[in-house]
Amino acid sequence: MRRTGVAASVLAFAIAFIGPGVLQPAPAAAADIVGERALTPNRTAITVTSPAMGRNIELQVLHPAGGGARGTYYLLDGLDPGIGQSTWTNATDAEAFFRGKHVNVVLPMGGQASYYTDWIVDDPRFGRYKWETFLTRELPGLIDARFDGNGVNAIGGLSMGGNAAYILAARNPGLYRAVAGYSACPDMGMAAGAMMFSITNRGGNPLNMWGAPGSQEWAAHDPAQLLDNLRGKALYMSTGTGIPGPYEAQLKPQLPENIVLGGPIEVGVNGCMAAFGQRLAAAGIGAEIDYHPVGTHSWGYWQDALHHSWPTIGPALGA
Repeated sequence: MRRTGVAASVLAFAIAFIGPGVLQPAPAAAADIVGERALTPNRTAITVTSPAMGRNIELQVLHPAGGGARGTYYLLDGLDPGIGQSTWTNATDAEAFFRGKHVNVVLPMGGQASYYTDWIVDDPRFGRYKWETFLTRELPGLIDARFDGNGVNAIGGLSMGGNAAYILAARNPGLYRAVAGYSACPDMGMAAGAMMFSITNRGGNPLNMWGAPGSQEWAAHDPAQLLDNLRGKALYMSTGTGIPGPYEAQLKPQLPENIVLGGPIEVGVNGCMAAFGQRLAAAGIGAEIDYHPVGTHSWGYWQDALHHSWPTIGPALGA
């Protein structure tokens, strides 16, 4: 009891004579770039510490070799992100495509089955997912400061990343001027079953993301219910029909998977994107929607879509 009394006296003395300010808790640590490595003159690997997730996040940034202020395109990966580099640079010509363009392209790594969102509960399989906080609050200022960003942003992604791009843009309307979804389904009412299955299939508990479908959290993450937040942005979406096309004529190890799995998945995406496009049109919101007569849920078509989307995304970034 005496020890407690002494501590109380010391505390009172400190407040009275030193001032209460010195006893305030230390401010929370800020996100920071804690590692950097030049891979090529136009591609840099960075490590960013994320207080929200309590760990370091690896990213790669495509950027011009010279200086000058420019916009930034956040380009998200699919359900199983690449290891060591984004699948965008591993499976497409993204690095060459952006090399002559005055724009930063930010490629996060990690986040398997995360939908790049803030999960309401830490998951035993995936740990703490606070991707929305990281991508929308912790990261943009760091990218702008290090890579001459001018504060003008766009976001896009394929499949899971395309869903996430529309979710993040609808929830953070002041942050992005353009949004692209390559083979994505931005209507959470239509996508919920596939999303729940995809998380379960990777060993996670989908209820840890936003709870049960139909909950307030699902509604709060549904671009179809937040359409007004997309108004005035440059919007792009692309989809095939699931019918094998030119890339299925190429012999490659992924061919059976692209046809057996990628075909039916793209059929579902096609229907969802058509319905979402109708919602946009009914609300008087313009969008560039590329409907291709063939194409499966696979990388060859996403590379093409990346090229096709640039006349919509690039001007919004001033690139």
